[in-house]
Amino acid sequence: MEYEAVIGLEVHAELSTKSKIFCSCTTEFGGQPNTHCCPICLGMPGTLPVLNKKAVEYAIKAGLATNCTISLFTKQDRKNYFYPDLPKGYQISQYDLPLCKDGYVEIETENGKKKIRINRIHIEEDAGKLVHSEYGNYSFVDYNRTGVPLIEIVSEPDISSAAEAKAYLEKLKAILQFIGVSDCKMEEGSLRADVNISVRPKGSKQLGERTEMKNLNSFRAVYRAIEAEVARQIEVIKSGGVIHRETRRWDDAKGESYPMRSKEDAQDYRYFPEPDLPPLIIKKELIERLKNELPELPDARKQRYISEYGLPEYDAGVLTSSKELSDFFEEAAKASTNVKAVSNWVMGDMLRILREKNMEIAEIPFPPAYLAKLVALIDKGVINGPTAKKVFEEMFDTGKDPETIVKEQGLEVLNDESVLLEVVERVIQENPNSVADYKKGKKKAIGFLVGQAMKATKGKANPQLINELLIKKLEG
Repeated sequence: MEYEAVIGLEVHAELSTKSKIFCSCTTEFGGQPNTHCCPICLGMPGTLPVLNKKAVEYAIKAGLATNCTISLFTKQDRKNYFYPDLPKGYQISQYDLPLCKDGYVEIETENGKKKIRINRIHIEEDAGKLVHSEYGNYSFVDYNRTGVPLIEIVSEPDISSAAEAKAYLEKLKAILQFIGVSDCKMEEGSLRADVNISVRPKGSKQLGERTEMKNLNSFRAVYRAIEAEVARQIEVIKSGGVIHRETRRWDDAKGESYPMRSKEDAQDYRYFPEPDLPPLIIKKELIERLKNELPELPDARKQRYISEYGLPEYDAGVLTSSKELSDFFEEAAKASTNVKAVSNWVMGDMLRILREKNMEIAEIPFPPAYLAKLVALIDKGVINGPTAKKVFEEMFDTGKDPETIVKEQGLEVLNDESVLLEVVERVIQENPNSVADYKKGKKKAIGFLVGQAMKATKGKANPQLINELLIKKLEG
């Protein structure tokens, strides 16, 4: 019997407000433990929360950008559970009246476009963080993150594979970054996902029992966890076992998951309306204003790159996968007459160097216009391809203008025929075997000779001119 996966994601995104959701403490990442907190976010007796208006507006923007309906009447609820990183013993969240509902995002799959429905987006406060000691069987609690505003984006179980889950997460991340409501830095916990997974016989309409893996904070972890859990569940079922509804912990280093606890149901949290906060009434005028403030979204920008710049769909998709990447490309493209070349440099050498240097796009030490200048130097024949790569590396190291680097290091292409002719004659004299091969009809031997000439000129020669001069000498 063949089985298929049924997957739903609960994605938590920290909102980029300057202060927390119910107090004026900073949301800045890091800091000494327990220095970004106050009696309100620590839940001290006698304190009262005040809802952050900007957090609500950001959540509404996220709902509009994901095609949700915005509730005109909503409220906050207490979600009761006891855990060391939750100082109040409850979390202020939303239960039956979420701020946003019934939306969707569209992803690309191997079978074409697919809509992943969004059940709801609600606002809530983040919990603190446990810091586990390496030297003993104990943990510390850092409450700096407590009260940072979150949105939780809950999908319907429309996802069928690890690849689709990754595509869905990438799309959500791009949307949230483009509209400026979250930085989505997964390494800082700004974006993380709980994954609900079940399997069933292929073609069946009945859902299988599900398990959950919590707080996965990288695309790689989500992908690998889903692949492993689907395989585990199929193995259990085929061997006659039963899938238990439980929360499991994913160990990315070992590529395995372990049971943590039985999965809670909504009634286990004993939700009730938050008595310290009044219901929230959203005016239509506010929704309309926030809708008008939305910038160009990733899908719209992708289509514009295809129609305006003539880029292939694949290129446009890569370039709009993150706001920072898209903004860098756009600025370079506006300063260039060869947009496809700019696209190739961004997607190729630039992303490669960023990976090698473990840099963020914001850390690139030169402006996008310098990339446009580099492309122009190539197109004008001032430098050749191999030299351009060296110049680009130097730009990353020094932040200098490519024209300055070329002048300082004397990297202009050698086009002087008299100089190149001497190089060609020397290469012919030093490589008699390759010359003989060429004259016997092995035309590929010319490539080796061109390479030797380029080596002799330290890559500065015009390869096309070298090729022409070699052929003229060998066949003359």
